[in-house]
Amino acid sequence: MTAPRILFVCLGNICRSPMAEAALRHLRPDLTIDSAGTGNWHIGAPPHLPMQRAAARRGYDLGALRARQMTVDDFDAFDLILAMDDQNLAAIEALRPAGNDTPARLLMGYAPQSGHAHVPDPYYTGDYDLAIDLIEAATRALDAQLSVT
Repeated sequence: MTAPRILFVCLGNICRSPMAEAALRHLRPDLTIDSAGTGNWHIGAPPHLPMQRAAARRGYDLGALRARQMTVDDFDAFDLILAMDDQNLAAIEALRPAGNDTPARLLMGYAPQSGHAHVPDPYYTGDYDLAIDLIEAATRALDAQLSVT
């Protein structure tokens, strides 16, 4: 079986989705992993500096990542698309080409025990540590599921 290609998606691709990309890449360097935003505000920008700092405290280096906007081509390029919240999931579904069946779901569906259905956007909440805690829990659970299948 081919290793799945996974795309993480948030609003601007400067906080949550690059963190999720780094977290899963840390666990599974063998996978093709990327991140994108549903919006176009930050294309080409590095992750938000407070997220970079919070991630660095946990051993993750986000400095080389650059924001990009999700495109219709991502539905063919990836086997699984994981959104950070319902707004992003709706934007993903609105972009979906007719006839495409690439699964798109919420990242926190992998960690229901966390009590969070979404990863709150730390760009607005300022709680980068909570976002990282949730992302780490969900990516560990995703890794465990991928290791079984």
